[in-house]
Amino acid sequence: MYNLSKVAHRRLLPSLTRNTGVLSTFSRSYSSGVNGPVIGIDLGTTNSCVSVMEGKNPRVIENAEGARTTPSVVAFTKDGELLVGQAAKRQAVVNSQNTVYATKRLIGRQFKDPAVQADIPAVSYKIVAHNNGDAWVEANGQKYSPSQIGAFVLGKMKETAEGFLSKKVKHAVITVPAYFNDAQRQATKDAGKIAGLDVMRVINEPTAAALAYGLDKSGDSTIAVYDLGGGTFDISILEIQNGVFEVKSTNGDTALGGEDFDSHLVRHVVKEFKDESGIDLSGDRMAIQRIREACEKAKIELSSTVQTDINLPYITADATGPKHINSKLTRAKYEGLVGDLISRTISPCEKAMKDAGISNKEVNDVILVGGMSRMPKVVDTVKQVFGREPSKSVNPDEAVAIGAAIQGGVLAGSVTDILLLDVTPLSLGIETLGGVFTRLINRNTTIPTKKAQVFSTAADGQTQVSVRVFQGERELCRDNKLLGDFNLTGIPPAPKGVPQIQVEFDIDADGIVNVSAKDKATNRDQSMTIAASSGLSNDEIENMIQQAEANAEADRARRETIEMANRADSVMSETEKAMDDFKEQLDKAEAEKLKEKITTLRTEALKAQSGDSSVNPEELKAKIDDLQSSSLKLFEMVYKNRAAQSENTSTDNSSSNTTGSQ
Repeated sequence: MYNLSKVAHRRLLPSLTRNTGVLSTFSRSYSSGVNGPVIGIDLGTTNSCVSVMEGKNPRVIENAEGARTTPSVVAFTKDGELLVGQAAKRQAVVNSQNTVYATKRLIGRQFKDPAVQADIPAVSYKIVAHNNGDAWVEANGQKYSPSQIGAFVLGKMKETAEGFLSKKVKHAVITVPAYFNDAQRQATKDAGKIAGLDVMRVINEPTAAALAYGLDKSGDSTIAVYDLGGGTFDISILEIQNGVFEVKSTNGDTALGGEDFDSHLVRHVVKEFKDESGIDLSGDRMAIQRIREACEKAKIELSSTVQTDINLPYITADATGPKHINSKLTRAKYEGLVGDLISRTISPCEKAMKDAGISNKEVNDVILVGGMSRMPKVVDTVKQVFGREPSKSVNPDEAVAIGAAIQGGVLAGSVTDILLLDVTPLSLGIETLGGVFTRLINRNTTIPTKKAQVFSTAADGQTQVSVRVFQGERELCRDNKLLGDFNLTGIPPAPKGVPQIQVEFDIDADGIVNVSAKDKATNRDQSMTIAASSGLSNDEIENMIQQAEANAEADRARRETIEMANRADSVMSETEKAMDDFKEQLDKAEAEKLKEKITTLRTEALKAQSGDSSVNPEELKAKIDDLQSSSLKLFEMVYKNRAAQSENTSTDNSSSNTTGSQ
């Protein structure tokens, strides 16, 4: 067998006798007979949102705290408790190392990825390398994949939807940045699977926002969706024609978003404090977390005011005493600090318009999506690029989830007048002679799609070929993203260029790639679904599903315990009030016994409410039942005594009346 590993350039060679026709098919399918609701989830870098169709209208679902978005934050406490959302964010300052956030920026990425390396000093938790080279996070000494962290957030969204709908939710449409590559899309689907969801479709965030925008609009229009979120930037150009939403082009940057704006501001505050006090806070995780939260708050305030204060008392201390941060920040200063980030969004916009074959004059409307799109300087930049005032018709925080719910309605069959035609954001191809990237599917090709091309061997007598699949826009494979590789073996020995090897790419509606290679002479074939060059194995996913189910069970038990403790509070209050009302009639010895039971129950209830996992809800229930039973007996004695006294009084009065009448 020819050993290709030693001769790197002897891969596949485009055949001189290549077939003139390129197989290209387009197909579309929708799920039918979906059992139960299909929810739409915007799994965001900073915040997440869940929506569902109510008849023909999408509805954003409020979480348990009453908010319409939930922080994409997960925390692991010292007691082993898992916190998700607002509860996790609230305790981030005091538990910064074990509170993870913005892990969407890590999903589907290798630890050595420059974007990951840039994030390591910017976050308060540990980013580590997994055995397969993927970027994972570490908390309380345990490693978690970004997909697993995403699953915890998705589980919270699922729970929110189930609380609103009063039924189990199994199906979901989840959104991803348009510029996510195959590995990142697959990792997002893995997160849904771990959370116990059947991810019916993964759709691009700008496309989802366009669905939200165009749901109730008629006529034809060309729109641009400018999506600057917490961790990623996307720009998509779409044509809307009578319910058909066709993406013409997409571009973006998967390492540009609000987290970068925060990091720029954090570095500025840390430097300013060091210049003033001589103290470098960059190694103090708790201080950095406090500064990050203050910077995020200041950033938001500067969208509506021209100046704000960053005040952080007792940020640190030295021999001279405590130190405080008291800094004024103007909008102009802030815009100067992050100007380079805003400028990075201009080129993708221009490329997207060029790829769509239009000028900015042909764009009828520009939709702003993502929290960062509220920044006045961002709005001005969009106005400058597209030559028009952006539309304010959609909520930047909710539009993506709403669009996902609409697509869920399409898949469930409840929405019938909408057709979505999306595209693949990056070109796909294989490595050929000399490490050249040979494209089979160009970027911005409508999906789902299938294309095939015939190649041949690069050496005489070659009996196997290695198919290395890449995604990107550079001309050499080394500059693009390796998605995966496989070998086709058993090729009959022949002079180079003679064997006919057909390589076929098949991209589904989620943007997930399947690649196959077939020797046309023997019909021997080999295929693979690209799940990244590393990524999670089926065993790892199954293990994480079990962990998620165990966490869900623990969460249910914890909630049951807290609810039981709350019931104990209510029973104790009622008992104490009754004891106070009837204190003169109570048997003193029995009353003391009841007080002892209340004291014991109160101790257990307080432990339960503080999160002590040693409290057993069944034992707590038994103590409540015992208190209720004992108090019932005691008060029955009081009522009997009162009834007896009342009867005696009645008898005495009757006797007196009888005597008086004689």
